[in-house]
Amino acid sequence: MTPSQQPARPPEPAAQSLTTNQGLPLPDNHNSLKAGLRGPTLMEDFILREKITHFDHERIPERAVHARGAGAHGFFQVYEDMGGLTKAHFLSNPGVQTPVFVRFSTVAGSRGSADTARDARGFAVKFYTAEGNYDLVGNNIPVFFIQDAIKFPDLVHAVKPEPHNEIPQAASAHDTFWDFVTLMPESTHMLMWVMSDRAIPRSLRMMEGFGVHTFRMVNAKGDASFVKFHWKPLLGTHGLAWDEAQKLAGKDADFHRRDLWEAIDSGNFPEWELGVQVVPEEDEFRFNFDLLDPTKLIPEELVPVRRIGRMVLNRNPDNFFAETEQVAFHPGHLVPGIDFSNDPLLQGRLFSYTDTQLSRLGSANFHELPINQAKCPMHNFQRDGMHRQTVNRGRVAYEPNTLATGSEFRLDGTQAQPKGFSSVHETLESPKIRQRSPSFDDHFSQARMFWLSQTEPEQDHIVAAFQFELSKLETPAIRQRMVDNLAHVDGQLAVRVAAPLGIGAPDKQAATLWSGFRAAPHPVDVQPSPALSMAQAPGGNIATRKVAILVANGVDAASVQAVQQALTDAGASSKVVAAALGTVQAADGALLPVDCSLLTTPSVVFDAVFLPCMGAHAAAMAADGDAVHFVLEAYKHCKTIAACGSGAGLLASLGVGLVTEPGVVLPLPGVVLAAAGELPTGFAPAFIQAMGQHRHWGRNGLATVPA
Repeated sequence: MTPSQQPARPPEPAAQSLTTNQGLPLPDNHNSLKAGLRGPTLMEDFILREKITHFDHERIPERAVHARGAGAHGFFQVYEDMGGLTKAHFLSNPGVQTPVFVRFSTVAGSRGSADTARDARGFAVKFYTAEGNYDLVGNNIPVFFIQDAIKFPDLVHAVKPEPHNEIPQAASAHDTFWDFVTLMPESTHMLMWVMSDRAIPRSLRMMEGFGVHTFRMVNAKGDASFVKFHWKPLLGTHGLAWDEAQKLAGKDADFHRRDLWEAIDSGNFPEWELGVQVVPEEDEFRFNFDLLDPTKLIPEELVPVRRIGRMVLNRNPDNFFAETEQVAFHPGHLVPGIDFSNDPLLQGRLFSYTDTQLSRLGSANFHELPINQAKCPMHNFQRDGMHRQTVNRGRVAYEPNTLATGSEFRLDGTQAQPKGFSSVHETLESPKIRQRSPSFDDHFSQARMFWLSQTEPEQDHIVAAFQFELSKLETPAIRQRMVDNLAHVDGQLAVRVAAPLGIGAPDKQAATLWSGFRAAPHPVDVQPSPALSMAQAPGGNIATRKVAILVANGVDAASVQAVQQALTDAGASSKVVAAALGTVQAADGALLPVDCSLLTTPSVVFDAVFLPCMGAHAAAMAADGDAVHFVLEAYKHCKTIAACGSGAGLLASLGVGLVTEPGVVLPLPGVVLAAAGELPTGFAPAFIQAMGQHRHWGRNGLATVPA
């Protein structure tokens, strides 16, 4: 059928006013109903509940968001009694290990999408405490796109595949997403994070976690403090190169879940420290941002992160579906001593998560699934329903009663020291209002702080990410809106992003004409926060890093074995890679087993490469296109490369700038060359030290490397 023969599409619908499903005109589609500007969201907001209920039930059975996940069991142990801060029992006894189950996830993609898509990652921890289950449901980014939960369905609809063609999968590089966020300047800070390397972590074991929202901790005296939660990985925080992440999506779509599984299976248990930023209630308003705004973070330089305990993941699930897929998290699963704030995004989540589980897991009895069961005694008079497994005995299913034990009589909450959970006492504002607090209006200062905190290579990556995403858009006006918004973050950033996009110069004034723009002035004292840069973090050890040892016939087996031993001693692992499986014949005639072939094992699954001496056979390897590509690709992705003997000659012959003129070797970042006659035991420490920096982002001329 030719284009002229195709049936005409129906006309686009005329512009319409927004209404509820019952036809009621909406007064405001951006703000939930609250008790005062900064008060909690009200249960009576039927508009919010209708919108989120419909959204929560859109997809069955996979999660509407966070569908792609991996999980593991472990334990949490507090370092010292935190009773001065909270009465939560699991944070009071350093001698107790609290069981946990953790689920990591991407947000936008389906269950079958790739692990390494550019996306925020879910970081959800279920603590099975002696006082009930506590869920800390966060992300690997400390802020979020929106300020009010009523916008969450819009955000997800925008970032999901476009509904007319279900394209693209697990990607934000399309018109509807950027159309939405360019009209929501509050998203700008989150966009800076998502366009950074934080959105493409090297490993789930090497990413931070954040509670995102401001919560409260309450001690036994009833004293409350505001708190932000952090998870700090002991292996450091590291990212992938964007080209590498894209290739991994095709080479090994399960890269992150495989990495997590194999690490635990081999006894290299991932570990994080739980940190808290504590703000006394009396200091709630001392910052130039609002603690209740989920698009803002507290710079660690203003409030240091206090590390209070550790979490170790030491057991893989027995069954993916029964545990990782059926686990049900909810930010409203609390224990005494931890409470909410009035963050309007968090307030909406308190409704949404239970509603979602009813759809996904089919019943209000989802708490009876083994992975969701509390490990402490549980008793109430909730009964029956689909999938009920508990067999309740007796005739009484109500309270108060005298026909059973009568021990369940309620506590009316009037005691000075109430048992169980008690909400923080606070005076609420009035009147009821559907409006955003003016204290939420500054959308650009922290985005600018994040930009200024990055090193030059990290800034380059952010610019490249914006350019990639915006280049995918079909609508030039959306590209223009984005760079106009970025001009309020940093003028040079906006100019650099705009350069290849075929649009006009960034225009700060144009951005102010959109209705979502807030005319909040930037604080004059925006300062960089070094804690926001991954590159400025101290170099870590190389535990669990993976090294490829590229070999051919004639290889020096002694150097291979020496480097393998040094890597093992440092906690890393290595694989011998050759053109084919089987063995290669070493220079001394011995047969060296090959672990992987170039046919099936790309460089992107390794963290570093070692090129041992291969004697006369180095020339043959230099003529092998797969081997050349393997080395050049690792170099282009800024990984550490070590070489000795003819291996160094092979590297120099590939045109990566090692040799400027005959006999003159130019040192390059992350390239470790053995001196003439130097034994592997001599240069192995330098190789390991270079690997500890993770990547060498400062390499120049990478655009000319053909890989």
